[in-house]
Amino acid sequence: MFAKGVTPSETQYDGSNLRILILHTRWNLPVVKALVDGAQRTLISEFNVKAEKIILKDVAGSYELPFAAQEYIKHSIPKFDAVICIGVLIKGSTMHFEYIAEATAHGIMRVGMETGTPCVFGVLTCLNDEQALERAGLGESPAKHNHGIDWARCAVELGVKKRQGWSS
Repeated sequence: MFAKGVTPSETQYDGSNLRILILHTRWNLPVVKALVDGAQRTLISEFNVKAEKIILKDVAGSYELPFAAQEYIKHSIPKFDAVICIGVLIKGSTMHFEYIAEATAHGIMRVGMETGTPCVFGVLTCLNDEQALERAGLGESPAKHNHGIDWARCAVELGVKKRQGWSS
């Protein structure tokens, strides 16, 4: 048996000089807000990212995340060291969920690759409301965990590595 989830890095990252964009959706906002709060708290408390260097922006839905991330990266001065794209998709009775989830995942990856700015995929793709609540650290499940924490850790690690020019 193994512990599920990401193994924390052995490297201690200092995020005090990083500028990070948290771009989030307004769909399923109570769950999204918990994820944003988890990411923001982690950036500040674990990595010393200055609150004024954490920029919060929102868009309507997950499908809009890649385009908005690309435009914020392109037009922001000073530049962002990393972007965390946060949204929550919950499967309904049609194929819409699959189309949006796939397009959003590929779009966020493409933006990171094309801009050279790390874009963390922070979009929950859940089959029901309970899964969304559990993955945002809400609800009654003993397995609940706020994934915003993990996304913040990932953003800092990638942001620091980017600043170091990806050298060892």
